[in-house]
Amino acid sequence: MSTPTPEPAPRWRSLLFVPAHVPRFIDGAHKRGADGLVLDLEDAVPAGEKAGARDRLADAIRAVSRDGAVAMVRVNHGLRDLVRDLEAAVVPGLTALVVPKVEHAGYVAEVADAVAGIEAERGMLHGSVRLVLQVETPAAFPHLDAIASHPRIAAMTLGPEDYAAAMGGVPDPDTLLVPSFAVLRAARAAGVLPLGFIDSIGAYRDLDAFRATVERARRFGFRGSLAVHPAQVAILNEGFGPTAAEIDWARRVVAGNIAAQVEGRGAFELDGRMIDAPVVRRAADILASAST
Repeated sequence: MSTPTPEPAPRWRSLLFVPAHVPRFIDGAHKRGADGLVLDLEDAVPAGEKAGARDRLADAIRAVSRDGAVAMVRVNHGLRDLVRDLEAAVVPGLTALVVPKVEHAGYVAEVADAVAGIEAERGMLHGSVRLVLQVETPAAFPHLDAIASHPRIAAMTLGPEDYAAAMGGVPDPDTLLVPSFAVLRAARAAGVLPLGFIDSIGAYRDLDAFRATVERARRFGFRGSLAVHPAQVAILNEGFGPTAAEIDWARRVVAGNIAAQVEGRGAFELDGRMIDAPVVRRAADILASAST
């Protein structure tokens, strides 16, 4: 089956998980301010509740996207549940599927082909449903570049809790630094959105510490993250967005670059530092993120 043409990486700062079987959480999710809302059919939903959550999924997708947030669904990894999840989730209004426990590129291609078939059957635009991949096991790491290469992929992230459990360790900044950076590198190489921060995703009660964690993640190159609690959303939106000082700097860089090009120069000085093409690209990225 043909694959969609790659699209630019989206700019999602905050993607909030919402249990797909709890109506009161679904009803209020659109008020949380998240860029995206992920209706979770996987870990958040007990086995006995999954069928009912699927039956209500189309209505839930419409509900969570009421105020402009993109609607996503996290599917299960097991084949029987995955097939049922895809049939229930791939409907008009769905922006992306969050695919957990990805270990090899062949699995990504199989999911993508199944999604393409459902899109065609339902008259949806080919490629309209994108994939957000969660890398959660050590087996995935030799294959990260191949995993990230499918054109339907919008974003990648490390699943810190599952990864730490698979390694027999604990999810903290020390143990998660290397795998987080590996996923970040693969995402950047493939041109997809790098999601995540270098700590446990459940560490949200100390909001000052969480804010520092997000600021560190942005310095590394991450541009958004999944979230498990509404208290994380505002911090993610702020932390992964540019500051006023950064926007001012970026505007001056772009203006200086235009002036330098008119004069036939490839580099110029600003604030005592030499500015060349990579810095100009960073400034352009800051201004692009400020406009979304």
